[in-house]
Amino acid sequence: MLRTADTAVRAAGGSGDGPPVTTPRDPAREAARRELSKRLYHENDPGLFQRALNAFWDWLDRLFNSAASATPGGTTGLVVVILFVVAVLGALWWRLGTPHRQPSSTATALFDDRPRSAAEHRAAAEAHAAQGHWNQAVQEGMRAIVRSLEERTLLDVRPGRTADEAAAEAGRTLPAHTERLRAAAREFDDVTYGGRRATEQAYHRIAELDRDLERARPALAHSTTSTAHTTHQGATE
Repeated sequence: MLRTADTAVRAAGGSGDGPPVTTPRDPAREAARRELSKRLYHENDPGLFQRALNAFWDWLDRLFNSAASATPGGTTGLVVVILFVVAVLGALWWRLGTPHRQPSSTATALFDDRPRSAAEHRAAAEAHAAQGHWNQAVQEGMRAIVRSLEERTLLDVRPGRTADEAAAEAGRTLPAHTERLRAAAREFDDVTYGGRRATEQAYHRIAELDRDLERARPALAHSTTSTAHTTHQGATE
């Protein structure tokens, strides 16, 4: 800037061979401003986007430095705090699901208004699985399980029953499968109300449980048969 102003001063004074010309400060500054405003001085200036990006990074750097200076341990302490907060948020998300998850007490009914057989639910689950629609496959698979138990009269037909309620009631009749029934109900709830995405493995677990339950004998019937056999044997003796 000083060289430019000096050039402007010499230009105003001629060749420079004569006595030096003294130019007042304000006119010299104005001449320098006009000179520097020419396009040739700004051909390599950064564009608007680059200037905005530079301003953002400068602001972020100042913010980070301010936070680091206010945190015990400086930059290292700030990084530790950030990682801790992220870990806590991740653990809460994994435990509770998305914020839209509804509590089980307000869960809607397992079935819709149109009744379908267990075979129809199984066929729908297999069709969804063939297309990789694991959410729908898990839902239809759980419905097939409950409808099958109703058809075998191991569960009473009750409109409005939830997946958790069905699993708890079926677990009393089929105690050997209680934990798997509860796990299947949780899979159904997580997909239907928790906003989570089902996996192929989740669908196969439910489908395998459905097949095993078809071969399972209810504990009440087994106990009654054993008691009757013992009574009959005692009477014979």
